Amino acid sequence: MTEQPGRRERKKAATRKAIADTALRLFLERGYDAVGIREIAAAADVAITTLFAHFPSKEALLFDEDRKREEWLIRAVTDRELGRSIPQALRQQLHAIVRDFARPETAPFWQIVDSSPALREYASTMWLRHETALAGTIAADLGLAQPSTACRAFARFVLDVYPLARAATDPAAAVDEIFDLISPGWDAAVTGGPR
Repeated sequence: MTEQPGRRERKKAATRKAIADTALRLFLERGYDAVGIREIAAAADVAITTLFAHFPSKEALLFDEDRKREEWLIRAVTDRELGRSIPQALRQQLHAIVRDFARPETAPFWQIVDSSPALREYASTMWLRHETALAGTIAADLGLAQPSTACRAFARFVLDVYPLARAATDPAAAVDEIFDLISPGWDAAVTGGPR
């Protein structure tokens, strides 16, 4: 049985969602660069310190599911089926992420991102923040105390898949093309065969 979050956690989650929803609405109405943090806080009826307690930067207001995506990547490794390799599990997860971001209702989000150089840069580098967690998870799966260079390199290549796929004409085909390129290198580096 899943334990339900307490009243305080529910209130924090509701505040976070209200701030993110308000920011998105304002960005859609006026453009990302034309909206300031103070305006967002005022429109969401929260103090600026409250906004920053939930979001470390203006860019983070749009990428509020960043932690969830990191969890998805980690669980792709830890919860994979018996006999499924790490590259196979991560390929499947990247396909799911590409499908999630390609839904029609995400078009306004990507219009905002593509309209701002700061957001384009943030979007292209945000995945690299998950490198340590993903490399650590892969290392633990292999029984290593610390991530090896191969674990860190593979994690970085995996995290580069999404930005590259998003820029491709056929994102799903790009995911497969990239994994076809990096998976044999991973297999050779780890054990000389699939792992």
